[in-house]
Amino acid sequence: MGIKILLLLLFFGSMIAIGLYSRKHASSVAGFVLGGRNVGPWLTAFAYGTSYFSAVVFVGYAGQFGWKYGLSSTWIGIGNAFIGSLLAWVILGRRTRVMTKYLHAATMPDFFGKRFESNALRIAASAIVFIFLVPYTASIYNGLSRLFGLAFDIPYSVCVIVMAALTGAYVILGGYMATAINDFIQGIIMLLGIVAVIGAVLSGQGGFMVAVGKLAELNSDVPVTMGQPGAFTSFFGPDPLNLLGVVILTSLGTWGLPQMVQKFYAIKSEKAISTGTVISTVFAIVISGGCYFLGGFGRLFDNPSLYKEDGSVIYDGVIPYMLSTLPDVLIGIVIVLVLSASMSTLSSLVLTSSSTLTLDFIKGNLVKDMSEKKQLHVMQGLIVVFIVISVILALDPPTFIAQLMGISWGALAGAFLAPFMYGLYWKKVTKASVWACFATGIGITVFNMFFHYIQSPINAGAIAMLVGFVVVPVVSMLSPKMDKKKVEEIFRCYDNQVVATSKKVLPEEK
Repeated sequence: MGIKILLLLLFFGSMIAIGLYSRKHASSVAGFVLGGRNVGPWLTAFAYGTSYFSAVVFVGYAGQFGWKYGLSSTWIGIGNAFIGSLLAWVILGRRTRVMTKYLHAATMPDFFGKRFESNALRIAASAIVFIFLVPYTASIYNGLSRLFGLAFDIPYSVCVIVMAALTGAYVILGGYMATAINDFIQGIIMLLGIVAVIGAVLSGQGGFMVAVGKLAELNSDVPVTMGQPGAFTSFFGPDPLNLLGVVILTSLGTWGLPQMVQKFYAIKSEKAISTGTVISTVFAIVISGGCYFLGGFGRLFDNPSLYKEDGSVIYDGVIPYMLSTLPDVLIGIVIVLVLSASMSTLSSLVLTSSSTLTLDFIKGNLVKDMSEKKQLHVMQGLIVVFIVISVILALDPPTFIAQLMGISWGALAGAFLAPFMYGLYWKKVTKASVWACFATGIGITVFNMFFHYIQSPINAGAIAMLVGFVVVPVVSMLSPKMDKKKVEEIFRCYDNQVVATSKKVLPEEK
């Protein structure tokens, strides 16, 4: 217990110290929200990765999908690495950084407002961010609370309040730079922790080969395998189609999440993007691949305590029960690991929510003239408001909010992904097509929550994202075009004149 408490005190102390150190970077709006667009590749890559993977992934998703799909759930981690990280950086990184700097856009709603010259789009996008990010913020507390209860026997409410207070403190003190530096430290903890945990869990099952052998035997009494021998150790698992839906939602979905895309706004230079791409991809392979690989062995830890009275599985309890077999020192490491993942994601979410509501909704609409100092104070105040709301939801989540948390990724990415990506690459995107994509993305996921016309909410989110890629070009072809001259002026930001010296070019033929 002493080791666990010492690890936590060191962790919390370093966070507050970094918040105090980063105050000098948070004296302006650009510094508070984007770190002055001067954040290096290592900090940006780790900030991207730690915002991507939280307790929701480690405890909830890894436990749920590992239980359902066995070792084939590792495909989710691979998809997260190569689609959610590598391709996201390659396709969105440079263009996002260049165009948002040219437009002086600090948030995703701000991008929509300036790229498509529509204040109404900016306001609508900020409302979508607020509605769907706050419940997602509340969901982060749940997985962490289970592990804290396992290690310290601390009440859920105390865990939630302490975590929220500490996160709010360092974000308010240091803004984006504090979160980026903390994310870097937390990312290193996550890398070391996941490797140690996987090794310990497999060792407790007799090693990798023995554990795989045990898992291969589970088929006769599990309905989802349909009698398929070795289903949980097969290449695509017992349910490949639904597995694909999970890969699409959790990988492609990050391309449209404001708290993820905003990392590209802040990176120092175009050159840093190449370095950040490699670091982010390797980080995702280890963390996400490791989480889902670990979750794939969940059925080896089957226990009556993992079932409700109606016989359904408590998926959030799978990973904590698995880890309960570890030595106390390793449990302490796991606590810090999941705490790192959760607080980095939480800090990113509250900073995104507060900056969006301040810059895109309040400034210029509710309050016409806001000084830079006043904008900073409003954002800091809203961080407290968002954290309080998320704590209230986490302490006593209503059924509707609990459902809303599950579809937040699908709704946000379904609304934002296609118009954001087309807006970076295609000059003929129209305002009407952006509105149409907002409507279809939110409509598909929210209506499905009530009418369940798509059985899996995860598949509904994946479909919402893919539909957007059709809606935007079709509506753009049929709706009034934007002023060609203004669009050309915006896209001129990508023009990069390269001057080659005579030593680097072939001589002209005479």
